[in-house]
Amino acid sequence: MDLGGVDVWGQIALETSQMYVSEGGAAKSRTTIEKLPDKVLLNVFCYLSHREICRVARVCKRWRQIAYDTRLWKHVSLRPEVSGLHVSSLENLLHLISVRFGPSLRYIELPIELITHTVLHELANKCPNLTHMLLDFSTAMQLHDFSEMQAFPTKLKYMCICLSEVIFMEGFMRKIYNFINGLEILHLIGTYEKVEEEEEEIYEVINVHKLKSATPNLRVINLYGINFVDDSHIDAFSSNCIQLECLAVNFCAKVTGSTMKTLFQRSRRLTCLLMQGTNLQSEYVMQVEWEKSSIQELDITATDLSTECLIDMLTRIPGLRFLSAGQLNSFNDNVLKAWAELGNTRNLIALDLDSSDNLSDDALHKFLSRHGHQLYGLALSGMPHITDQLWQSVLPILTNARILVMGTQERLGVNIHVDQLMDGIANNCPNLERLELRWDPENLRFSDKSQKAIDVLRVKCIKMKCLSLR
Repeated sequence: MDLGGVDVWGQIALETSQMYVSEGGAAKSRTTIEKLPDKVLLNVFCYLSHREICRVARVCKRWRQIAYDTRLWKHVSLRPEVSGLHVSSLENLLHLISVRFGPSLRYIELPIELITHTVLHELANKCPNLTHMLLDFSTAMQLHDFSEMQAFPTKLKYMCICLSEVIFMEGFMRKIYNFINGLEILHLIGTYEKVEEEEEEIYEVINVHKLKSATPNLRVINLYGINFVDDSHIDAFSSNCIQLECLAVNFCAKVTGSTMKTLFQRSRRLTCLLMQGTNLQSEYVMQVEWEKSSIQELDITATDLSTECLIDMLTRIPGLRFLSAGQLNSFNDNVLKAWAELGNTRNLIALDLDSSDNLSDDALHKFLSRHGHQLYGLALSGMPHITDQLWQSVLPILTNARILVMGTQERLGVNIHVDQLMDGIANNCPNLERLELRWDPENLRFSDKSQKAIDVLRVKCIKMKCLSLR
């Protein structure tokens, strides 16, 4: 291992090799952790969270000095309820910026109570290499006064703003427009998960039409769960952001797709379109010139597109690689058959059909028999009629699979034999990295060979990072 120009394991091996045998025959080391060079300790500390780094800083003066090294403070979160440190006061944060962050800081997350013009001034002056910033206004009941703000980080490539339900952001945004024209990635996170079913009034808390004029270099735009975003906002971004490659409007319920045709005409580089939980209308989607698009990733989960629309769209997209089309009653055997026979599925590497109950296991088996060998990811969860029998029959085809998601939380009339399934996965999917089994525990059947099956999975799927049984 070579971190920061230091061969850590080589250094440790050298130190620990200096051993001697005592008269009693026991091996004793002359080396303790205190004798490790500062560079080695620094690289060891790199594996610690900032909370842990703050604890080890109390051990001794030497460790405190190393813990203050700015190279340990490149990526900092100050949102303790999510992750990261709790900073009790603005004075403490200003001290941290000066002493610990400095030119090494690349990424920072700030909660509402720490977002002030003074803090932003300090970040702009003391952290010239700051390129990624998250500003969390989601819990705001009022904003600080930004009337005196004259500086803001100028090298930002990535910015995420968590919006409030009721606080208008335009006063703050007007102050930063001149500093963010280099942005390439923009996330605006709404309050979809907090909104009640009967919303009295919807506030447009940020002016998207002004924002798009200040960010002409955007490649990625994510407008997640913003209740006021509609098709006009998509049209606004597409009119100014000619380099747009990825647009995500998941859970923006007012989006119907009425400006999608124009979007694709303007954004020739658009390869990723995520529209889960939107109110897409089939007539608008069918007007898009899909055959001329460069789209590779498409998410239409939990929309209400018709069977006719799905067939029309999927048979015209020339190079689709990732499709998420779960929770669609209209996605049936006819759609899958038409796509396989009339469309281009040669590039497909990931498919998510969660809770698509109108797909038969026979249609899925035929599709996977033809294309399963090219899939890196496959999710067939939430369908009670898809049991381990289908999976056992297609596992020999899924030789390149890295992610598999299977099972349903609904109680089944049959049992799932976990050890046989694990054995099949281990023998057929050597590249597997993530496996999710979502069946109800009451339907899972283990045998005295189950432990052996898990061991076989661990030995043969050496790239496995996650095994979820939920």
